[in-house]
Amino acid sequence: MTNIQWPELIIFAILFAVVTVLGFVASRWKAGNNLDHLDEWGLGGRKFGSWITWFLLGGDLYTAYTFVAVPALMFSAGAMGLFALPYTIIVYPIVLMPALRMWSVSRVRGYVTPADFVRGRFGSPTLALLIAITGIIATMPYIALQLVGLEAVLRTMGINGSGIVGHLPLLVAFVILAVYTYQSGLRAPALIAFVKDILIYIVILVAIIYLPSKLGGWSAIFDSAQAKFDQTPSKADGILLNANNQLQYATLALGSALALFLYPHSLTSVLASRGRSVIKRNMVALPAYSLVLGLLALLGYVAISAAVKPITNNATGKPDTNTVVPVLFDTQFSSWFAGIAFAAIGIGALVPAAIMSIAAANLWTRNIYKEYIKKNATPGQEAKQAKLASLIVKFGAVAFILFIDPQFSIDLQLIGGVLILQTLPAVAISLYTRWFHRWGLIAGWIVGIGWGLIMLYNIPNAATGKAHFGGSALALDKLSVFGWHPFSGSQVQIYVGFVALVANLLIAVIFTVIARRMKVFNGTDDTAPEDYHADEHDKDLREIGVH
Repeated sequence: MTNIQWPELIIFAILFAVVTVLGFVASRWKAGNNLDHLDEWGLGGRKFGSWITWFLLGGDLYTAYTFVAVPALMFSAGAMGLFALPYTIIVYPIVLMPALRMWSVSRVRGYVTPADFVRGRFGSPTLALLIAITGIIATMPYIALQLVGLEAVLRTMGINGSGIVGHLPLLVAFVILAVYTYQSGLRAPALIAFVKDILIYIVILVAIIYLPSKLGGWSAIFDSAQAKFDQTPSKADGILLNANNQLQYATLALGSALALFLYPHSLTSVLASRGRSVIKRNMVALPAYSLVLGLLALLGYVAISAAVKPITNNATGKPDTNTVVPVLFDTQFSSWFAGIAFAAIGIGALVPAAIMSIAAANLWTRNIYKEYIKKNATPGQEAKQAKLASLIVKFGAVAFILFIDPQFSIDLQLIGGVLILQTLPAVAISLYTRWFHRWGLIAGWIVGIGWGLIMLYNIPNAATGKAHFGGSALALDKLSVFGWHPFSGSQVQIYVGFVALVANLLIAVIFTVIARRMKVFNGTDDTAPEDYHADEHDKDLREIGVH
């Protein structure tokens, strides 16, 4: 830690201090009667308008890890890294109608989590518990990966120790985050998201104009990337997709799009909206972030042209490719602007981490604590439990970074994406139909989760030497159905999560048909058809902040 970049660090610290103040001030911003209710603490009073929701969802979905990982993937593998662009384009038309229906039924019935909806739709605490556990497990490594992005910035500024001292700035940052999130709830990341997004837009616009002009233009940048990939032995990388990874690209993009709004933190931001019109406007406006993401992804090629070398992580002794963009900014920009860029990425870690921890805490409180531990919990007790749970979730994520190789956190997030996709039948499809039987959904969930994990376990990574959990791309030749290989000899790859979801749906259909023929009771539906179309000005809406 002797090569600390003091100008960048000072600017980073100043901007971090500004958002810290905003985090504490947020408790009085658009505040209701009190924060001792999940409607207020966990959903911001359910009254965020179009602009606030746009910044909140943008800060929630386009995370710090995205800002460092997507360009890093472009830097390492090339065209495959651009899967994030089509998936963030197609996601909004796909989720518009389900998001509207989820908002309406949740507003009428007082649901705070997707598991709340499943509990009310099927009258099944067991199915709701499975959805809640899946959401919490999938969210934990996602939070940890925000720390990976933040640490990449700190490492670039010279804070690259191998022991607890090297992690001290990260610990301080997350203690501060934990305190103001505990006090202000969802209002804190909503307010901070304004600062984060303004900084990100400024940095990207400057980078995408200034850097190509400095490095000889986009033609020279693409030529540099092509030359690099031509010299690598792998056929999987390059600036163009090949015949074997096109199906993987398409299914990964589609699977990621289907999964994005199944994550609890995504739905938390939707449920915090004031009304259906707010959600409609945001689904139209949010692709503006995808434009920025596409430009940001190209910085991976810019880093190749600029001959950027990833910084070695002193804790692991391995090059950290997540430092590619921070190093690019550090070497190509002046110190003061690099400091602003680092602050944008660092603050970009705090916003989603706060929302994710709140969403996980809501799941714990509503669908585990209240359902199985304290059924008669008051709203105040629920809010207190959620605040405590959010602290545990945050520091659990920090523990991932302190005691586990960050690469393992990436692997866990890979698993998390496959897991959360298996909640699609119970959450998204059930917004439209109750045809599926609850036992069919449980059986489908078990098969989807189980087979997904088995496939992930059997995928090696030749580049890292890992025998298991080496990626999400499965060669069709390795696809086995009880020992039968239907695509034997094919080297075409496919996204594991998509295969697991198909199996999930197939089993759910089979069990549903059997259960219906046997006339097995399918639980009681607490919702009514009109609940799915309610809006903010409708009469007889449930009052916010009361049981």
